[in-house]
Amino acid sequence: MLRFLSSVADLWIGRNRDPSPEALAAVGGRAPAVVVTGASRGIGRALAMRFARAGRDVALVARDADALARVAAEIARAHGVKAMPIALDVTALDAPAALDAALRAAGLYADVLVNNAGIGLAGPFAENAPEEIDRLVALNVTALTRLTRHALPAMVARGRGGVLNVASLGGMAPGPHQAAYYASKAYVISLTEAVAYEARGRGVRIAVVAPGPVNTGFHEAMGAENALYRTLIPALSPEAVAASAYRGFCVGRTKIAPGVVATVSAVALKLLPAFVSAPLMGVLLARPERPR
Repeated sequence: MLRFLSSVADLWIGRNRDPSPEALAAVGGRAPAVVVTGASRGIGRALAMRFARAGRDVALVARDADALARVAAEIARAHGVKAMPIALDVTALDAPAALDAALRAAGLYADVLVNNAGIGLAGPFAENAPEEIDRLVALNVTALTRLTRHALPAMVARGRGGVLNVASLGGMAPGPHQAAYYASKAYVISLTEAVAYEARGRGVRIAVVAPGPVNTGFHEAMGAENALYRTLIPALSPEAVAASAYRGFCVGRTKIAPGVVATVSAVALKLLPAFVSAPLMGVLLARPERPR
């Protein structure tokens, strides 16, 4: 059924496609791959697994070469596809060109780009270290933007491809105590929806997945494990998020909120004015002091 729905979506998504012979020739002799950033663990690893399960070759991008090699071997063994590890810091200025070069050397090209790499930052904004804010913006916003801008023109010219951005349910509301993180994910959602409209009918799927809490260690890493939302809101597994994101992407949805709780919350947050949602989120996101 998913394959049928995906085929139907292809017809609508590509209703105005106009493939360029030059663009098609530029990737002649190379195989299409799904490029996943932040693929060494968590949602990125699960997304790479899900695309591989569908028979897609994958390129796994992250800084940890050893972890990437382990995930690539696991994917290749489980699904019989090509799984290429690319150890790369996506915040580097030359990252898009370096990624292209690595793919070309392996006989691949980016048919689908999954922008998953990201970090969180908790605590009052005025107490966040400036260098930590800079690092978050560089990864969550700038790197995603540059990689998307680099890959998209060739996809449109070929009349096929896709970009799947990983945001957060938090991007739909102001986030006191995680202000920079929530703002970065709001940017990702807004950018995705705007670019999806611009590229409508050109054969390129453009979508954003906005999960609520996910059991990946992400919240613990930014010191938010004791925040109230971690107790009140059920967390999904990375695999559940990946499955929902993959289904939504295949059928041509632009915004995907995995799970019933995220779907209902997304609607509620859209309807609530900021003077209600900000204090509500402030209560949910406030983090008690960690035990010393």
